[in-house]
Amino acid sequence: MTHHILVVDDDPHIQEVISFALKQAGHSVTIARDGREGLEQYTRQKPDLIVLDVGMPEMDGLELCRQIRKSSETPILFLSARDEEIDRILGLELGGDDYVTKPFSPRELVARVRAILKRLSKEMPEDAEDEQTFVHGRLTLNAARHVAKFDGTALNLTALEFAILKGLMARPTFVFTREQIINMAYSHNIHVADRTVDSHIRNIRAKFSSAGCASVVETVHGIGFRLSACESD
Repeated sequence: MTHHILVVDDDPHIQEVISFALKQAGHSVTIARDGREGLEQYTRQKPDLIVLDVGMPEMDGLELCRQIRKSSETPILFLSARDEEIDRILGLELGGDDYVTKPFSPRELVARVRAILKRLSKEMPEDAEDEQTFVHGRLTLNAARHVAKFDGTALNLTALEFAILKGLMARPTFVFTREQIINMAYSHNIHVADRTVDSHIRNIRAKFSSAGCASVVETVHGIGFRLSACESD
């Protein structure tokens, strides 16, 4: 299935490398040279996914992510020459779905894009829909429709956040290690830091807190995370 991907990066060489790799993988690509142009192209094109450089003139990638997240959960894959942990965490906490540092392997970047889009896909046989609906406390999740609700209020979750929540709901009493969460949310053979999982869990908690859920994910110290009771405050 062809997806439309917006690539926002101020380096012409990086633009060319990413564009070529994504087109070889069967996707259509739009290029933006800085954050302001990226916002314009996003508004005009409504892409399926954004590959977004952090360090750019006019408007950097973090600010562009902030602007997009005001109204949309379009998947965002951050790309940056900076490998500082604080940058990765900030990008993820602003709503990024994944993070790749330069220099990067075009093959890995395509694999990560494919993994995000696969999680986002809503295509599922209609007769399987009931089997993909989970209920826990006041929380309901319909995998076929990619909808999660708390007490009837829909949550705007990114593809990764939705995948993590779905995995937790499938086994509500099980305590998942960070490695297990990585395996259920990401494709195999993709390295992801433990702190990345923590960032996604914080985002999930914050969104549920705004919807009136005091605790959706419980930390089990020394082990990992499990689903909480999911009741109102």
